[in-house]
Amino acid sequence: MIAQLKKALQEELPGFEVQLEMASAFASQRPQTANDAVDAGVLVLLYQKAGRWYFPLIQRPSRNPKDPHNGQVAFPGGRYEATDPSFAATALREAEEEVGVSAKEVQVLGKLTPLYIPVSGYLVHPLVGYLPYVPTFQLQEAEVERVLEVPLEDLLDPSKLKQKDMPLSNRGSLKGVHYFDLEAKVVWGATAMMLNELRTILQQMD
Repeated sequence: MIAQLKKALQEELPGFEVQLEMASAFASQRPQTANDAVDAGVLVLLYQKAGRWYFPLIQRPSRNPKDPHNGQVAFPGGRYEATDPSFAATALREAEEEVGVSAKEVQVLGKLTPLYIPVSGYLVHPLVGYLPYVPTFQLQEAEVERVLEVPLEDLLDPSKLKQKDMPLSNRGSLKGVHYFDLEAKVVWGATAMMLNELRTILQQMD
């Protein structure tokens, strides 16, 4: 599967149109990237455990109500630093810092389509990588509350695709938000949009 996925990631990607399928109702078109957008990198890490493929998601701490991503589920990752030679290096460095995955041991397979997130001003560059062993996660507690080990097959399960109204602090709610129900967590927003592109690529490989 890894060789096949690596090949697929070098070809034309499904892109924003597929990401948009999991966007909130208000995001009906591609948002214009702000001139002062902050570049960031996230890691979609694949590994095998007991014969099944997995990828980790992290739950952000719920301590800061002013953080637009407070308590949300996301990929390991963070903002680009001037010392990073590439956005891929950002994703690997941040994953090592946040969950203890050795950047040097991740085999880079390719990239997904970059995604601009207006609410936070980040332009996110998703990297897909493979770890040839089961990781032992070591959490950076200031940034990560817990790690969710998600079976890759759940991403391909149609029953995991759901909709609900999403409450927003002091701003009412978003109606009919699409999300993935993964490990009993609501995975929505930018993370769901990037996951849907990966999901589409995997489906096209079959």
